[in-house]
Amino acid sequence: MYACSFSGTVMGIDGMMVSVETDIANGLPQFDLVGLGGSAVKEARDRVRSAMRNAGFDYPMQRITVNLAPADQRKEGSGFDLAIAIGILLASKQIPPREERILILGELALDGSLRPVSGVLPILLEAKRNGFTHVVLPEQNEAEARLVDIVVLPAAHLQDAAKYWTQKQLVSRRTEATGMKTISLNRSTEYPDFSNVYGQDLVKRGLEIAAAGFHNVILVGPPGSGKTLLANCLPGIMPQMTMEESYEVTKIYSIAGHLTRTSGLVRERPFRSPHHTITATALIGGGTQIPRPGECSLSHGGILFLDEMPEFSRHVLEVLRQPLEAGIVTIGRSKQVFTFPARFLLIGSCNPCPCGYFGSRDQRECYCSPLQIQRYRAKLSGPLLDRIDLHLEVPRVPVHLLNQRSVAESSAVIRDRVEAARTIQSKRFGHRATSPFNSAMSGEELRRYCMLDKEGQELLQMAFETLGLSARAYDRIVKLARTIADLAGAEKIGSSHVAEAIRYRALDRQVGVC
Repeated sequence: MYACSFSGTVMGIDGMMVSVETDIANGLPQFDLVGLGGSAVKEARDRVRSAMRNAGFDYPMQRITVNLAPADQRKEGSGFDLAIAIGILLASKQIPPREERILILGELALDGSLRPVSGVLPILLEAKRNGFTHVVLPEQNEAEARLVDIVVLPAAHLQDAAKYWTQKQLVSRRTEATGMKTISLNRSTEYPDFSNVYGQDLVKRGLEIAAAGFHNVILVGPPGSGKTLLANCLPGIMPQMTMEESYEVTKIYSIAGHLTRTSGLVRERPFRSPHHTITATALIGGGTQIPRPGECSLSHGGILFLDEMPEFSRHVLEVLRQPLEAGIVTIGRSKQVFTFPARFLLIGSCNPCPCGYFGSRDQRECYCSPLQIQRYRAKLSGPLLDRIDLHLEVPRVPVHLLNQRSVAESSAVIRDRVEAARTIQSKRFGHRATSPFNSAMSGEELRRYCMLDKEGQELLQMAFETLGLSARAYDRIVKLARTIADLAGAEKIGSSHVAEAIRYRALDRQVGVC
């Protein structure tokens, strides 16, 4: 007796359909699972047997063979349990077949209850493209599944899933799928407000430019100057995510298993802040068989904050070069190459020296030796700093500003200007579905949208020769000037915009900072 059910798995960031073929034949009781499954897949044999018996179904005491096709692709995870159980029930004629194309996802507990699985959104998007009309999955994955225009059949137990095969008409609990257009994108997370940051007007201006054009930032200053607070304020002025960006970020978080039971679409830009002990694999992504996204991909569309960057391993920092330049992470394996999106805004912080007081303008004296300072600075290589657009000095806040406690400009006011600049960029880069920001401009777009007048060209040439800038740094200054012009509502880039952009290259023009 033969039956075929359908399930799915994740390959990289996309879903892949898997046919679960079940054959029950006469012979000694045996369960063979083939199709290049991982350890969690092979252990499904024992979970399915116990779940079927405890749910009140008959487990055939015959030779059972289950094949996961295509057999040449590696499959990981426990999401095939329910599809295997349904396949056995179909092959043993305990439930009738159905004409609808039904996708089946879910992990079985030994008592027959269903547990949630990860990667539901990319799997369902692929299922929709392959003509599937219904999906049976655990109740905990229902909110995520309703982001796709497909009939969702949630189940809490194996018995609930089996009942769908006996109904005359398969009807979801709700009459409508949530869908893309009905998701609200209102902000729900509270971030520190810029109105509570005293002084640091130049740094706030730099962060505003970074948020408007998605430019990378590094903050350099002594301990206690407010670098971490300023970085934590940045998400509060970031432009709202588009629907396409939200869907892409939600796919990544679904694969990583970071969506909760009530999670639908990820509505706010991610803010990730890993500890300095993180490994290169955890930062960039990877795995033994099928790689999983790392912190770079989990920050896609949002912010990756590296506090005290020189404390990170140099090797860990150097793996950031590809995502900072290309916006993707490529992980190669012997049989396949996986690509994860990783276009994020990097914001890092560091001290001028190990003790933090080198070149300080107050009375604190630096006790670091020249060799210690050199080793500390060497953690941040030239090619890495070249990929960071804004180098902002964060000085200590004068005591009279702390005594005044005057209310500064709020994040809401700054965000309005950022949104206005974002609107200009969206019109300019309307052909791009994601990352319609100035920082992602190609060489052709630079020539089209970033023409400098004669005075601006002369100013930039002088800076290029004086500071010894690379061609990459030259282009990044031009992109930065384009964002400054957008914030000012200017159609063309003026010399004042170029001058301000050059001002934010502190690590190029000074020797006494990190």
